[in-house]
Amino acid sequence: MPLPAPPSYFDRLTTFNVVRANDASELDSRSRLSSRFSGPASPYRFHLLDHALLRQRFDNPIFSLAVRGAGAIVATYVDSRFATETAIQGESDLFCFTTPLQGKMTLIRQGEMATGTDSQGLVYRFSPDMRMVTSDESVRTNVFVQVAKLEEALEHMLDKRLLKPLCFRSALDWSSGLTASLKYQLDFIRSEFERPGGVADNAVALASTTDLLMALILRGAAHNHSDQLDVGPASAVPVYVRRAEEFMRVHCASPIHLSDIAAAAGCSVRTLGSAFQRFRGRTPLAALHACRLEQVHAELCRNAGATPIGAVARRYGFTNASRFGIAFRRRFGESPLDTVRRALRS
Repeated sequence: MPLPAPPSYFDRLTTFNVVRANDASELDSRSRLSSRFSGPASPYRFHLLDHALLRQRFDNPIFSLAVRGAGAIVATYVDSRFATETAIQGESDLFCFTTPLQGKMTLIRQGEMATGTDSQGLVYRFSPDMRMVTSDESVRTNVFVQVAKLEEALEHMLDKRLLKPLCFRSALDWSSGLTASLKYQLDFIRSEFERPGGVADNAVALASTTDLLMALILRGAAHNHSDQLDVGPASAVPVYVRRAEEFMRVHCASPIHLSDIAAAAGCSVRTLGSAFQRFRGRTPLAALHACRLEQVHAELCRNAGATPIGAVARRYGFTNASRFGIAFRRRFGESPLDTVRRALRS
């Protein structure tokens, strides 16, 4: 049966593992699709809602999936031509943040429903009591984050062990507050995962990007521990800040996380954040970003062009040349090339 050709966008995802299905039987209750790729969807079961389609084979893909994982993050793109129901046998070890680009997607759990559209995202962790129903012509993007890593980050922020597993409210309003910032960060991650040599290929940049993503998730998406994040001021003394800054200077070319910096400073991640806001007026991640810019600047001045600017920048986690150039000029009042030229003249 002929169908319009699917979006050529999947052909451009050269850094992703792309799987397509033309045969509707691959999406029945005995789904063979999951066996064709590894990643977050491997235990999933796909069911076409129109069972009459199961006897047909199509000239063009009726289901396309692109997957790429790096560290604690997995990014996917999905194009489903026909209405589909997805379920899982066990419980996923990933939280999924979904942005529908076309069509609708509805989560159903214990009689409650939440629908995602182009203006409202969804967050969920698949479990046996949950189903996901998508409409015809559904196109969506997903960013998965490991549950264990998010819960560990939350424990650092709260400075205590969790008594209850982390659970998010399903709907995400992309239009306001930190949730809008979270949407921007999810879009950034997907674009970087598409790009060869981007954040996914640079361990230093990936560590900082993951920390920022998890902080935005825990602050911008409502969950069952949100109220605790704003309870009580954390104590801090300047020595924590000095220890953290020294650790950043020594290790800023390594893929360090906030938990590493806090451990070196001798305090919790929550205390570290409060201390930097109080004594430096910025977050630890902003301080680490500034430290890495300082090191790039120092190396460009010291080597005076012996190493290409791009190579020096990538060593410290700056994978996007445009964003790096803007940040460098904002900090030092000149471009990286101007810095090298001035060093050569000196």
